[in-house]
Amino acid sequence: MPAAPELISPRSPRVAAARRLARRNFRGKERLFLAEGPQAVREAAAHRVDGAATLVELFATVEAAERYADIVVDARAAGARVHLADEEVIADISTTVTPQGLVGICRFLDTPFEEILAARPKLVAVLAHVRDPGNAGTVLRCADAAGAEAVVLTDASVDLYNPKAVRASVGSLFHLPVAVGVPVEAAVQGLKDAGVRILAADGAGEDDLDDELDKGTMGGPTAWVFGNEAWGLPEETRALADAVVRVPIHGKAESLNLATAAAVCLYASARAQRASGGCRSVTDS
Repeated sequence: MPAAPELISPRSPRVAAARRLARRNFRGKERLFLAEGPQAVREAAAHRVDGAATLVELFATVEAAERYADIVVDARAAGARVHLADEEVIADISTTVTPQGLVGICRFLDTPFEEILAARPKLVAVLAHVRDPGNAGTVLRCADAAGAEAVVLTDASVDLYNPKAVRASVGSLFHLPVAVGVPVEAAVQGLKDAGVRILAADGAGEDDLDDELDKGTMGGPTAWVFGNEAWGLPEETRALADAVVRVPIHGKAESLNLATAAAVCLYASARAQRASGGCRSVTDS
């Protein structure tokens, strides 16, 4: 039997390079990012961009490599270099308090905005001024769950590849096209030109989500624009939308957080589009 691979040294240049990916400027220079934990690494190992594997390198503790042997097999099948490492090395690379023993290095996978428009999407989430990486990742996860066909992060939003955003997406980053760095005006105009109705989500919106559903106006192609967690959408962004919609508060809560409001809005559109007369059939996945 072949000898087991040696543990990679904490002083290895590979470890140092992985550690630097926690910084945005280094991620941008190398066009690589970190994916931590079994779910993210599993999805990364299965993901391809133009036929090229997204996962290029994997660091795993001996225990994690045994527990998630299938992921290690998939990583090797994808052509990724696999390094066994002790817990100290994983903790050094990881950006979490309690690492799960697997850290992958992945190629950037964002999609050009023009390709998203060419696909004529029916449901899109636009993160116009979202600065918190955890919220950005969670909205991406909600968009994936609701069946959205794309997510757009404008140039005023957080870095898609921030480790916290990647973790919060829980693998959804690898499931649907995401465009990054698009100016909000260009994002809105491009989607309008593609026949998509623009709805700005705002707690002070003139239109009520329940009323929009009752009027039957949400069955067509729709893009929801979400704003900053604390102060919502600026007036100039609200003015770009076809309607500014609030999620009704029927109880005594002061407001909904961004990710919760995004989930409500996206699922409302998904339901309307799948209803009779909407732009999707009830058999669509």
